[in-house]
Amino acid sequence: MKRKEIEQLHITDYDYPLPDERIAKYPLEKRDASKLLLYDDGIISESIFSNLADYIPSESLMIFNNTRVIHARLLFRKETGAQIEVFCLSPADPEDYAMNFASKHHCSWHCMIGNAKRWKDDILTMKIENGGNGILTLSAEKIAVTDKDTTVRFSWNDDTLSFSEILEIAGKLPIPPYLNRPAETKDDETYQTVYSRIEGSVAAPTAGLHFTDDVMTSLRHKGIATAEVTLHVGAGTFRPVKSETIGEHEMHTEFISVPKETIKAIYENKHPLVVVGTTSMRTIESLYYIGAKLAINPVAMPHELFVSQWEPYENFLHDIEARQSLKNILDYLDRNETDHLISATQIMIVPGFRFHYADALITNFHQPQSTLLLLISAFVEDNWRVIYDYALKSDFRFLSYGDSSLLWRTHNKMK
Repeated sequence: MKRKEIEQLHITDYDYPLPDERIAKYPLEKRDASKLLLYDDGIISESIFSNLADYIPSESLMIFNNTRVIHARLLFRKETGAQIEVFCLSPADPEDYAMNFASKHHCSWHCMIGNAKRWKDDILTMKIENGGNGILTLSAEKIAVTDKDTTVRFSWNDDTLSFSEILEIAGKLPIPPYLNRPAETKDDETYQTVYSRIEGSVAAPTAGLHFTDDVMTSLRHKGIATAEVTLHVGAGTFRPVKSETIGEHEMHTEFISVPKETIKAIYENKHPLVVVGTTSMRTIESLYYIGAKLAINPVAMPHELFVSQWEPYENFLHDIEARQSLKNILDYLDRNETDHLISATQIMIVPGFRFHYADALITNFHQPQSTLLLLISAFVEDNWRVIYDYALKSDFRFLSYGDSSLLWRTHNKMK
């Protein structure tokens, strides 16, 4: 499909009835006890997630997103009693995630502001008892406002604490708004994957919430290889498509970091590639377009490798073989003597998208009329409705804390 055709896709064609009682408000006590829907060669069946390894061929390569959710919600209360929520989205100064989290005394972030009309030009402050180490004072000052976000400068009175530690002490975990409940202490554990390591997300890559140490062990015992990527999930993942057609929707941009060893593993892989979650999918499919850009300009600057939402539907980036695209990235990393590809992606995967690397996708059941559901439709070639009808009729639990599925692309499957 050409870009103009894709832009005319109507979001109402990707709607389905989702009763509130089918949305899982809490996870199961045992993560891997979740139901697992299996879609293979047009046939649907079901199992339990703890049996996942039984349905993945040995020597397959699985890709995980190792991002970790931060305590991104900071609640300030003014002397008038008004509560102002400052929701941290992405680093502004320093722009590098690791450097920003390591900052002492002050740093700046791009933020969403709740109850913004009540926050004029004054400096917000929050005082917190710091575990017997005195009173921690955190201040927030607006330094720039745009249509998209507000840049906020944070400062605090304890130079021994990094901003990462400040968020852990002062912030709250941003669980999905559709849960319609406040975050609870146990969400700090249940809303993180067991393999989360790199701080930066404001939402969990929820397909990974079903994995346990036992499941990971069973995958290793079967000879299934694993590799990691990092995509820091942004708040835009919850934003519904409000436009009538896809072409009018602006996709959110997210930070990605891919180790050289992961790119090399995909490049050398000759077995099924199983991607855990839509965030991992968006990351590895972005690699193709980054490598294609490097074919055109081998000395491109990092900011020139950014993947915009419509580039996958432009013909000029489709003249390169998928493995060659990865080779271009590996050569680029060698020339720059770095072991990580760091970039950003706005990629929007919708029906008509050409997949380059993934053979199977592990994912939850997503909201109606969402970009995530569009990705599923693209992957299973519009058979999403049959899959979702089965899940609804078979008591599957939906959304972040819900059940899981393993979806195979029929024409790419290898055993």
